[in-house]
Amino acid sequence: MTTPNVAATSSATAVGQPARPWLASHPWLRGAFLLAGAAQLITISALLSVDPLANTWYSLLLAIAPVLLCATAAFAPVRIARPAAVLAVAALVVGIVAGAAYTGLFFLPALIVLVVGVLLLWREMR
Repeated sequence: MTTPNVAATSSATAVGQPARPWLASHPWLRGAFLLAGAAQLITISALLSVDPLANTWYSLLLAIAPVLLCATAAFAPVRIARPAAVLAVAALVVGIVAGAAYTGLFFLPALIVLVVGVLLLWREMR
């Protein structure tokens, strides 16, 4: 018994919307989003702990900006993702340098993964 050859379609094309091309940078950007989220939770916990971290500009930057910018870079269209990814790298670098003695170094894995994602994002679809 043979089965008919059915072309595989995604759910996006089944409802008439064009399928988004899968870019090689998306897994890296999503990984940076998850790592920045984990480090951001640690920073927020340090700000709200019994012996709290000082409410300085870098601790508030690391408590607010990384996940929002990484989410925009990971899930937005490419024309919006590129500037958001560059802003995320800048925010992470500034936050890591300023808060290296406290919670800044928790963001270092997210920065490394984000830089790889940004390089792949700029290389594809010029």
